[in-house]
Amino acid sequence: MGKIWRISGPLVIADDMKGSQVYEIVEIGDEGLVGEIIGLEGNKAIIQAHEDTLGLKTGEVVRGTGRILSAELGPGLVGAIYDGLQKSLLTLAENTGSFIKRGAKALALSRDKKWQFTPKVKVGDAVSEGDIIGTVPETNLIEHRIMVPVGTKGIVKEIRTGDYTVEEPIARVEHDGEVKELTLMQEWPVRKPRPYKQR
Repeated sequence: MGKIWRISGPLVIADDMKGSQVYEIVEIGDEGLVGEIIGLEGNKAIIQAHEDTLGLKTGEVVRGTGRILSAELGPGLVGAIYDGLQKSLLTLAENTGSFIKRGAKALALSRDKKWQFTPKVKVGDAVSEGDIIGTVPETNLIEHRIMVPVGTKGIVKEIRTGDYTVEEPIARVEHDGEVKELTLMQEWPVRKPRPYKQR
């Protein structure tokens, strides 16, 4: 946790930011404005604020999150409207009205809505990254394919069917004695290209 040392338009320089990393997301000031570290000089972090910095003062707290800017991928993307940080504008409108307050938070995907998951693999099947393990009807016309996350492979130990939120486990995969739970949602760093087999 550091403190604002200098402000110049959308750039904020924070002191006492030892242990931070480039591209880490931070919360700036009392309102928790979203920013991204774009450079480090000693204990100082150069931060690109993604919200208006008007009213920020030197000495206000800057909190590191330990996360990098990522997008949530999963059922619920189709038909949603987002800002540049993937905050749901519909959720923000419900929470704050027509004028969005600085620092307002909103998740990209609903954590409450349940989606009907139909498996496409069975217990004992070998799966690896990119394999489709099941589907969710996102709309009447669009089928959302649920894939094994990048860096994950193994044998399916459990696969469920039914209605689940994006955070509830729908499968368990084991590799070298380690079991990983899979959900309908994945997070992906926005600066990292998605891998593909063919175009």
